[in-house]
Amino acid sequence: MISISRGLALCLLALGALLIAPVAPAGAHPHVWVTVETTVVYEGGSITGLKHKWIFDDMYTAMAIQGLDANGDGQYSREELAELAQVNIDGLKEFGYFTVAKLGKTVVKSKPPVDYYLEYKDSLLALHFTLPLEQPVLADAPDFNFAVFDESFFIAFDFGKDDPVKLAGAPQGCAANIGIPENELAELQALNESFGGQLTTGDANAGMGLGYARTVTLGCKKS
Repeated sequence: MISISRGLALCLLALGALLIAPVAPAGAHPHVWVTVETTVVYEGGSITGLKHKWIFDDMYTAMAIQGLDANGDGQYSREELAELAQVNIDGLKEFGYFTVAKLGKTVVKSKPPVDYYLEYKDSLLALHFTLPLEQPVLADAPDFNFAVFDESFFIAFDFGKDDPVKLAGAPQGCAANIGIPENELAELQALNESFGGQLTTGDANAGMGLGYARTVTLGCKKS
């Protein structure tokens, strides 16, 4: 039990406590890398929630799972990872689950996460959870968007390369567009130059994350 508690404490430090101290962008670099996959949930012609899957890098995974293989079978079941999942969800609350949804410039609030669990697959740890919106947003409402980012630069969030945003139950004609808002591009490009061009590979929209949100904008064609 001591080793399990130690594993939980380490994971909580990585996702929470170390983020309390702000870091200046010019000198910051990430310590944890997270690949994001999100399913936008639609019900009755409205957006009702965001279903996230966050895949952590191999170094973080190795640290987080220490001491959690309770039965010693070399596997990490959902039950063995349940306490760690709860610690993560509790710790992420302070940071708004690193998810900001907006309708235009107005923040869209969410309810506490549901259906959360950790999955260990292909030697990587993934956190699954759903953020229900406090109020559903009509599918054809103009300029509904969301981003997943850490402004402290401790965690680098970025969407996966292959179909990272899916729409579940969306009306016909709805689509998602992923990009960086124009007002952030100049700042990202300046930051990229200060790192000697290492943050991007020729395309600012393909950056490593580093706190700059690749914003997902959703829209539906009106009939």
